Amino acid sequence: MTEESFNPNQNEDEPQVYAVNKGAQGWQFNRRDFLKAAGVAGAAGAIGSATSPAHAQAGDGTALTPADPPPLGTRAHRLGVTSIALSGDGTLLVSASSDQTFKLWTLPDAALIRTLDRHLGSVTAVAISEDGTLLASGGDFMDRTIRLWSLPDADYRRTLRSGPAQAIKISPDGTLLVVADADHAIQLRSLPTGELLNTLEGHRDLIYSLAISPDGRLLASGARDNTVKLWSLPDGELLQTLEGHTDGIKAVAISADGRLLASGSEDATIRLWTLPEGTLLRTINNQYNLESLAISPDSSLLAVASWDRTVKLWSLPDGILGNTLQGHSDVVSSVAISADGTLLASGSWNGTLKLWSLPDGVYLREFIDIAASGPEFEGVQYSPHDEGASVITLPCGSPIPAGSTCICNCVTGSSCSCVGFSGGSGHYWYPN
Repeated sequence: MTEESFNPNQNEDEPQVYAVNKGAQGWQFNRRDFLKAAGVAGAAGAIGSATSPAHAQAGDGTALTPADPPPLGTRAHRLGVTSIALSGDGTLLVSASSDQTFKLWTLPDAALIRTLDRHLGSVTAVAISEDGTLLASGGDFMDRTIRLWSLPDADYRRTLRSGPAQAIKISPDGTLLVVADADHAIQLRSLPTGELLNTLEGHRDLIYSLAISPDGRLLASGARDNTVKLWSLPDGELLQTLEGHTDGIKAVAISADGRLLASGSEDATIRLWTLPEGTLLRTINNQYNLESLAISPDSSLLAVASWDRTVKLWSLPDGILGNTLQGHSDVVSSVAISADGTLLASGSWNGTLKLWSLPDGVYLREFIDIAASGPEFEGVQYSPHDEGASVITLPCGSPIPAGSTCICNCVTGSSCSCVGFSGGSGHYWYPN
């Protein structure tokens, strides 16, 4: 259907044309006549239904609306999510995956900005500088590099030959890159050059995780040798070794006030330690193995990515379970909390990525890349088209990826067929 053929008086039983978009308010649709004004301008809301009442607000006052569960098979990545990072201003999320890509998404609408695939193997870790100008991504045993990118444009800067990267962190002042490599050591590199300054040795096995204190003077590392080590920065002196876990330390996190360290282990427990003393404050029984930890900016909440396919929210410092977020269908591999404390992102081994509100833990929306979702995406046919375009077929009432605009013929019981292309601001869909 073209603009010229549009008839505002067409029979309601005939296929109708809608503009569909998803933003901070959720899903909405409106009729074809929106084209007469500003071209393609989708509103936020729910396809075929009214927008739900706001459940929470982002730090900028934007209303956050809870969403219905996404269609079966929707994914952000073709393979598992390995790491996620949020920008300091809370407007950008980066997700890394075993599918050899990492992706940039806007927040809170979860729109896909860009997919990068320069690594030659799994992307194992990502980190964003506090000022939001630099992104570091690390590769696995096949790739053996650290790559630096500028933000927000994601332009490639340089490649550092460092060996496999198990974890990556950038110091708060943006001058130091900390890398846990496969040789049981920690590399300290200057930024933006990437020059190797020091190598910290002391762990006896693979280092899984890193955390840097807000003042940039303390580094915590968790390893498969069942220990957490505390190092001074930038000199790299080993200060002390924290023992007590009976299995490998998969995750460490330091509170924003710098007074609390959380360590999560394959022994299914979380230990809380005081800083800088390193005194054990409390042990929390998570009941399941875990993969990732995040502490809220006000130091009152600990989010745990768990093997039971949930995200658990524990209050701090008392360690009381407050809420369990359900919705993932595989192990939750990564969690991150926005700097204003209103949003929680969680990634899973099956390539899904979800956004939740805090502190209530209400599910807000899915990060969706139709190309990554594949044929099991319920009710969707994805066919690559010439010159980067594609043909998408969706049943009426089905969501489309955040940030996308859809103009399509739609009637109850039939499907919406649109042609689209991927651009710098996500996907744009127009009539076929």
